[in-house]
Formats: sequence, C-alpha cells, structure tokens
Amino acid sequence: MARTKLTKTEKVRNLFAKGSEVSWKTLRNTHDLKSPASMVMKLRNEGMMIYENRSSKGVSYRVGTPSKAIIAAGINAVFGKQTAYSA
Repeated sequence: MARTKLTKTEKVRNLFAKGSEVSWKTLRNTHDLKSPASMVMKLRNEGMMIYENRSSKGVSYRVGTPSKAIIAAGINAVFGKQTAYSA
C-alpha cells in the first residue's frame, strides 16, 4: 500500500508542531514556497498562533500560546464589549 503524499500545508504544519523556530529561508527553500508569509497567514486563519520574530539574521516564525489580552480582544471582536456582572 502506498503512502499518501503530504501537501505543503501539512508539511509546514508538522514543522511548526515540532516546536522550534522556523526561518523564512527554510520555508522558502526547503519547502519550496513562493510566499512563506502567505502560508503563515493561511495557518493563522486556521487557528494556529504563529508569532513572527524579526532580527538582523532575518525573519523567523514560532508557534506559541496566546496571551490573555489577545484572547480578550478576540472575545470582544466576536461578542462585543462585555459588561461587568452586577448582583
């Protein structure tokens, strides 16, 4: 039985799942992406929390957990401004 071929999106998702930082050049050259930034945006839209780090060495990406502020902003965007509970 033949193995199923992984798509580029699945390969990059598996790479991020390992937990290490991934450079822009790695995505561009090793995984043959024309636009690594668009792949990162696609994964972000699917729900992955991918952070971008810019340095003198170039751009790298990593997966992290969202802060409370980001979660609160998302809740406010979906449900509107929440009012405090009053007894």
